[in-house]
Amino acid sequence: MTNVFGAKSTTDEVLAGVNLKGKRILVTGASAGLGVETSRALVAHGADVVGAVRDLQKGEAATEEVRKAAKSSGGSFQLIELDLADLASVRAAADKLNAKGESFDVIIANAGVMATPFGKTRDGFETQFGTNHLGHFVFVNRIAKLLKDGGRLVNLSSAGHRYSDVNLDDPNFEKTEYNPFEAYGRSKTANILFSVGFDKRYKGRGVRATAVHPGGIYTELGRHMSEEQFAGLLENVNRQRREAGLPDFEFKTIPQGSATSVWAAVVAPADEVGAHYCEDCHVASIVEPSDNVLAGGVYRYAVDPERAEALWRKSEEMVGESF
Repeated sequence: MTNVFGAKSTTDEVLAGVNLKGKRILVTGASAGLGVETSRALVAHGADVVGAVRDLQKGEAATEEVRKAAKSSGGSFQLIELDLADLASVRAAADKLNAKGESFDVIIANAGVMATPFGKTRDGFETQFGTNHLGHFVFVNRIAKLLKDGGRLVNLSSAGHRYSDVNLDDPNFEKTEYNPFEAYGRSKTANILFSVGFDKRYKGRGVRATAVHPGGIYTELGRHMSEEQFAGLLENVNRQRREAGLPDFEFKTIPQGSATSVWAAVVAPADEVGAHYCEDCHVASIVEPSDNVLAGGVYRYAVDPERAEALWRKSEEMVGESF
């Protein structure tokens, strides 16, 4: 790599000099936060972006700047309806895309929820695992044939994967007490393992999959947390960082948070990021849960190929569909 980017790099810095004309990219969760900025940055460099959103009316209002950027650059932007918490909606959206038959260079699975109260998706799955993982698992696999040879899948994960490995024996918290952050951790670990499994299946035709941690950013993602919960979480993180001799946690701006997504999608060499977890615009090192990982890294269980295969089989069993 000729350019070295880091935690403070923005989407515009990462994409400086990059021409994306002719590139077709799908971004889920395009109606808020990182999804809006990721879409804006891509269309500003000429890409044709399809944004998948749960609420089309909200999506139209939230993406006005994206459309302006597309008009200025010669790119394009359109929205499709996709509710990841409803597999009927997921399958309908995939069917519509497959019927059109227009291929994609990149899929960025950006949408997600965090630390929700206990609940279930329309299909009876625990909300976070069902939305963050299973919804994307079905959607991406159903449209995988639309990914061009040499294309990429970018799954948004999180440092929150450190809260928990996946629990394949009790994915819906039917036997264990529900904890919103443990549930979030399970879903974010699943996002990484899905990348590992998808990469294994499609790298034969040059399609590579990666997972990214955008960093800590003030977005709608944290809307289910109370101010007290948020303050307590931040204080706990900073206490651990101080004990480790590290500075207090620093939040990113939305353009900084979106930078790793676009870097992994269209800038980094495919073989560099394939089957890996990236943060701050670089591939993260593998660390053990006992290590001090406050400065970064991915837990080994989240990139374990055998664990990825076990999750794939369990996911197929849960959604009643084989890929």
